[in-house]
Amino acid sequence: MSDHDKIVDGFRFMPPSLRAWIGSTIPEEEFQGEIPWTPIQKPVNEMTFALLTSAGINMKTDPPFDVEREKKEPAWGDPSMREIPKTATESDIDVNHLHINTDFVKQDINVMLPLARFIEFEREGIIGQLAPTAYSYYGFQMDPTALLTDTLPKIVAQLKAEKVDTVLLTPA
Repeated sequence: MSDHDKIVDGFRFMPPSLRAWIGSTIPEEEFQGEIPWTPIQKPVNEMTFALLTSAGINMKTDPPFDVEREKKEPAWGDPSMREIPKTATESDIDVNHLHINTDFVKQDINVMLPLARFIEFEREGIIGQLAPTAYSYYGFQMDPTALLTDTLPKIVAQLKAEKVDTVLLTPA
């Protein structure tokens, strides 16, 4: 193993029973191939950043993520997304997710979607700017087909339209 090899243990903080259940769905063979990597093309203080979270955050004016269907169909997860303006605060949002404690996000949106921190970075010249829109989806996807084929391409198109250079993903 070289100095550049990275080992990531995605199960490190999971309870053993959850680790065993999720681990049973992952193929045993090791990943073969190159991990896609795109080096940044300009200084961070000239880049437009966007935020993307899998925490199931929605504006109170938008429909919530469909956790009621998941309660009836436990292997289903809502594959849709919600747009969150960069000016959103805790009083503007709701969080619907059956697999995380949503109380913390409702108390401080920056726990999952660090809008205020990135606006500070923008003001301080650390980043070029924060894109006008952040995006949220529901991270529990036993079958990610709809998320990958429908939802994420829509998000990518909007990121391109907003001339976003890089995205920070905050997984829930």
